[in-house]
Amino acid sequence: MRGVSALVAALLACVGCGSLGKAQAEMLLEQSSEARMQIDFHVPDAALKAMLPAGWEPNVAAQGAAKNANLRMIFIDRINVTAPDGAPVGSGQLVYLAIPIKQPAANIDNAQMLIYGLTSDPKEAPGPFGVYQLATTHRMERTTTASGEQTQSSEQWSFTASSGEHMELSLKYDRGVGRRSGSETKFFSGVNPGFHQIFKVDQNLDIMRNATITVPDKVKEFQYKAAGGKLSALFDGSERVLSIDCISWYNRAIYLP
Repeated sequence: MRGVSALVAALLACVGCGSLGKAQAEMLLEQSSEARMQIDFHVPDAALKAMLPAGWEPNVAAQGAAKNANLRMIFIDRINVTAPDGAPVGSGQLVYLAIPIKQPAANIDNAQMLIYGLTSDPKEAPGPFGVYQLATTHRMERTTTASGEQTQSSEQWSFTASSGEHMELSLKYDRGVGRRSGSETKFFSGVNPGFHQIFKVDQNLDIMRNATITVPDKVKEFQYKAAGGKLSALFDGSERVLSIDCISWYNRAIYLP
């Protein structure tokens, strides 16, 4: 029995070593506290497919809050960015487009691919994913007004590149109480799919309007625009807005595998 116990202990130690090795293989790059506004779309399938590298496919949900969404436009206010040791790195605003993707040949699913973005920070263009352009003009404004039991917020976002690509959002909504959740997701580059980072996230998500699930419609005013360059094929007027999601706080740790 002592020999069996020793063998079990040795096996457990090996498993522990393997887990430790995996954890050590991931390198923390930075951490950030952010506020986000996410718009889920269904855009033309052919135009979307043209944005994906060979061997990659959209991974579109068939049910739930993300049903039929094949593209996300996410406006991000990076309020505080810190290095692994906690030292301040900076802040800024950006907007990016992400596709839920899979690669059956490599058994990869439940991942995201960044295909394009506009950033206010010159140091982030083209960035590690190689897909960001510098926004030569950008604007982000957020206001909140409380009166009695009602709290209402409004947001305006606008990013334009020198080559004409432009994404903007104007929104007014009743502020609600979101649901806390966590996730760990691999994000791949649309121009270099061999590269990816791991986003480990703790967030507060308020689904304010959705085409599939029943939620109170908190949105009072809503307009968006995306045009220019490669954006024109994705946003040709036939796209459909499926969900408007407020992420009032989004704590993200970024790792290299």
